Amino acid sequence: MPQSYTNLIYHIVFSTKNRQPLITDETKPRLYEYIGGILRNKCDIALAIGGMNDHIHVLAKLRPDESLSNVLRDLKANSSGWMHKVFPEMREFSWQNGYGAFTVSAS
Repeated sequence: MPQSYTNLIYHIVFSTKNRQPLITDETKPRLYEYIGGILRNKCDIALAIGGMNDHIHVLAKLRPDESLSNVLRDLKANSSGWMHKVFPEMREFSWQNGYGAFTVSAS
């Protein structure tokens, strides 16, 4: 086969540190948009982003040449830094260390 084809779709879940309810109705849409932009800049595709005030769900199609752990490291580090910059009152905002990630079918 002269070409490679992948369809790596992940359901990713990660939460705020200590599951604190820090994702407010004001920050939610902008945070989701920002996370989608991080994925686009990495040439990944955000299919859906949502969540609650203490955790986030990301459905994304990821490139095969980068590890999932690197994607999550970049998502969490960049988005928490962005939250501190855009919402200075959110000094307490940070993500929990771990995450859940599950491959899912396109259907």
